[in-house]
Amino acid sequence: MEDGLAAEQALTRWARNSRFAGSKDRAAVRDHVFDVLRSKLTAAQLGGGASPRALLIGNLRAQGIDLETIFNGVGHAPVPLSEDEQIVPAATHDPAITWNLPAWLTPLFEAGLGDSAAATAMALQSRAPITLRVNLARITPLAAQEMLQSEGVETIDNPLCFGALTVTDGQRKIRNSQGYLEGLVEFQDAASQAVVGIMPQGGTVLDYCAGGGGKALALAMDSTRKVFAHDVNSGRLADLPPRAERAEAEVAILETVDLSTAAPFDVVLCDAPCSGSGAWRRAAEAKWNLTPERLEELTKIQDEILDDAAKLVGQEGLLAYATCSVFKSENEDRIAAFHARNSGWETKLSRRFSVDAWGDGFFTAHLVRV
Repeated sequence: MEDGLAAEQALTRWARNSRFAGSKDRAAVRDHVFDVLRSKLTAAQLGGGASPRALLIGNLRAQGIDLETIFNGVGHAPVPLSEDEQIVPAATHDPAITWNLPAWLTPLFEAGLGDSAAATAMALQSRAPITLRVNLARITPLAAQEMLQSEGVETIDNPLCFGALTVTDGQRKIRNSQGYLEGLVEFQDAASQAVVGIMPQGGTVLDYCAGGGGKALALAMDSTRKVFAHDVNSGRLADLPPRAERAEAEVAILETVDLSTAAPFDVVLCDAPCSGSGAWRRAAEAKWNLTPERLEELTKIQDEILDDAAKLVGQEGLLAYATCSVFKSENEDRIAAFHARNSGWETKLSRRFSVDAWGDGFFTAHLVRV
């Protein structure tokens, strides 16, 4: 983005400096920007260039929108199309364009996803579903749906995980809804919920790379668990205490120096830093910013996290690894590398979640001592 800002930051700055734009206009601009970022190569091909205006033209053409309704020069609308801009380029089926990936990433998609590589690349160009996690410790999914519906938020059951609701209408009403304000529902991708849902119940559980604490809160819905949250950057956990209070959940935060004293744990979950490639619908600029060097750096970090976390697992415990990546190099290869460095462990479970209409791309593996 311009000035090196992330898309969300750049849009926030634009909104502050563009008081003429109402809430609907701001939402529309935001949607256009993220649509372009998800499908930049196709937009450039159909728009005849890589300028912001050309990309918008190409993106709207890809969606079948009548350009004259937008490029009419009325009020703050962009000026009408020039003669050159009115020329519609021929459509292409070249994967180098239609997949909308930097060229170096295409082999990684093919290596990690095989026959589903093309479908995944295309799925990452759509808008991500908005999914809620029902706080099962306090309310049933049906009761949560009825409460949300009464406030104009329509949902359907998500098949990836019990208690996951996909929002079909009224998305912008969620944050002011009673269910959200009272901690009865939280935003969380369904595949992310499913990663927690297939973990064993009960025991002491450490969310080792907790970030904002979403998975820790999901773990804490099981009252038979004692849940701890840790992140090497403790600042990321700043919002967890108020979120836990709102959800009426108990999550104890551990600093790095306190981990060895609190260990061993029955379960240690490592939701490791990764490319985020399974969630690029939500952070569309990330796929254009990722470099081979950064990906290699991430795999080294993932190896270090697994080795360090393994020391905190009890003798009969479980080490769970997860990423929101579709790359084999961040998933199966990291588990294989862990086994090569650490004898006496075996993989009890290995599962991928596809990028689709229900959730993001995720990977998880469960490791236990032999």
